[in-house]
Amino acid sequence: MSNFSSKFADRKIGPKYLEPINQNYQNQIYKPRLYEDKIDFDRLRMYRLNRVQEQLRLNNVGACILFDPINIRYATDSRNMSLFTMHELVRFVFISADNKVILFDYPKSEHLSSHLCTIDEIREVVSWDFFSANNFVDKNAKHWAGIVQDLMREHSPNNNRLAIDVSDPVGIQMLLKQFNVEILNAQKIVETARSIKSEDELVCMKASIETAEKGMWLMKEKLHAGMTEEELWSYMHKVNIESGGEWFETRLLVSGPRTNPWLQECSNRVIESGDVVAFDTDMVGPYGYCADISRTFVEGNNFNDEQRRLYDLALEHINHNKSLIKAGLNFREFAEQSWKLPDNCYDNHYPCIIHGVGLCDEWPFVAYPNKDFSNSDYSAHFEENMTICVESYIGEVGGKEGIKLEDQFLVTKDGLKQLSSFPYEYSN
Repeated sequence: MSNFSSKFADRKIGPKYLEPINQNYQNQIYKPRLYEDKIDFDRLRMYRLNRVQEQLRLNNVGACILFDPINIRYATDSRNMSLFTMHELVRFVFISADNKVILFDYPKSEHLSSHLCTIDEIREVVSWDFFSANNFVDKNAKHWAGIVQDLMREHSPNNNRLAIDVSDPVGIQMLLKQFNVEILNAQKIVETARSIKSEDELVCMKASIETAEKGMWLMKEKLHAGMTEEELWSYMHKVNIESGGEWFETRLLVSGPRTNPWLQECSNRVIESGDVVAFDTDMVGPYGYCADISRTFVEGNNFNDEQRRLYDLALEHINHNKSLIKAGLNFREFAEQSWKLPDNCYDNHYPCIIHGVGLCDEWPFVAYPNKDFSNSDYSAHFEENMTICVESYIGEVGGKEGIKLEDQFLVTKDGLKQLSSFPYEYSN
């Protein structure tokens, strides 16, 4: 057993759902589920790296440079100060289509990734972002471009097509000045790779979902009038970090009138008796995988007639849309057949009907269509072993409250397999 498994062998990781929804949450029984020994980490890592390199070859791209820490994590499983490196260009990875992988890491950090089977070589990064370089931005960017030129000449001598996910304009300008390179957007390449999950990835995702649902049960138990939204939301953070999780992508927990319209962030508003409390986990949990589940509670567990009416609509929305999806279904076909929002809810609709999920929210993304489907790309189709979230937000324009529901699924040839298991407040 690994050190992780030994350390957390007695930790209660996930809920066992045996009792009806009106059970005493304080006495909720948890069944320990250990995932560490169910994951072949080297197999997981090589599957993901091979997916990226396969996409490079399919798109006739010689190599890619990835700065986005989520893309670096996917391709190599290397992690270092993820949130910091989302806004500072202090680490990147070079991946050639023909298997060479070189990680350029933050100074003095080489030891963090030396054990990874996905990485051939680790070097100290040359950074040109202003925080790191100050008045040496141009000088360092020129040095970086020279390094990239040498890498392409050595590892992709017959293909000058280089894909980059995110970068400061100065670096791109120096690359174009220094040598004849065709620069492409790597995000399509990497997100396409990320969209099809392996068995090991699904185990990682299950671990994250169970962690999130443990936090949801705790919030359900602790919810009471007189506490603030932020106080309630803190219980999710506590459960995630103590279970080996990483961060939250958003702060979407709101109450009462702040539930309509949606996308307001958690605040110090005091929750009142009978308020609806709606949230979206958007949680990056254990092993870096996202648990993206939404639920709406009512303080006191007693829905009034209006709250129940809105909740019924949200349930109908989720149940209809999830019944449509299976591998091979075209996105436009799905959008055409999807549940139609009431007219007085349409202008408050959620940005998408479904979206992919993996290390974070990711492609695919199916938007609510306009009249002629010109507002988004509906040309792709659902594929087996995609993992997706089916979304619903029901809030009438000018209404008092809104209801948010969302569940996480695996796409199969026969339909959707639900991965999240936190129960609804009732079934309509």
